Amino acid sequence: MEGMDVDLDPELMQKFSCLGTTDKDVLISEFQRLLGFQLNPAGCAFFLDMTNWNLQAAIGAYYDFESPNISVPSMSFVEDVTIGEGESIPPDTQFVKTWRIQNSGAEAWPPGVCLKYVGGDQFGHVNMVMVRSLEPQEIADVSVQMCSPSRAGMYQGQWRMCTATGLYYGDVIWVILSVEVGGLLGVTQQLSSFETEFNTQPHRKDPYPLGAYSTVGDMKHAQSN
Repeated sequence: MEGMDVDLDPELMQKFSCLGTTDKDVLISEFQRLLGFQLNPAGCAFFLDMTNWNLQAAIGAYYDFESPNISVPSMSFVEDVTIGEGESIPPDTQFVKTWRIQNSGAEAWPPGVCLKYVGGDQFGHVNMVMVRSLEPQEIADVSVQMCSPSRAGMYQGQWRMCTATGLYYGDVIWVILSVEVGGLLGVTQQLSSFETEFNTQPHRKDPYPLGAYSTVGDMKHAQSN
């Protein structure tokens, strides 16, 4: 992985430096957007506070202090494992969304990475799941427990990988959900879960297996003994 090479337009930076706003939330939002959402809001607030909430100075401080040390992991989206194109789910239904992702870089991911909700529809209360550190070119499935909205329609949300230090990386991962009355996906997942649970239960051994006896009379004789 290589250090980040950043070339910011001076005219653009001048415009942002002249915003004339004291709204800290606006400054944090603009700072984060300028960085391409590479830094979380808390990290943006840190650099803005350090430079007395001057946006241009904060951007400069970020790259002065961080650029030599920034080594951005790589991640590529491979495919949707569940909730693929053409699949629908009923309203107010629990389901599991699974994506297949790959470490497409030359180095292992750092410890403590996670997949985080970043925008759009969230589909439940889960907004982050931890992901194990993948080796170069390794592929893995990542799942999030979700719940469909109560009204029929098309919905979408975005998720991204994030380091323990708040650095977003890799492809944006989408959830595109078709909610329809009579949708079958939630039922299919529930039946699949039931089948898996049933197949993993210990089965009682039949003390009188039919194959062990040539006639019903032989089986009755064995039972009487």
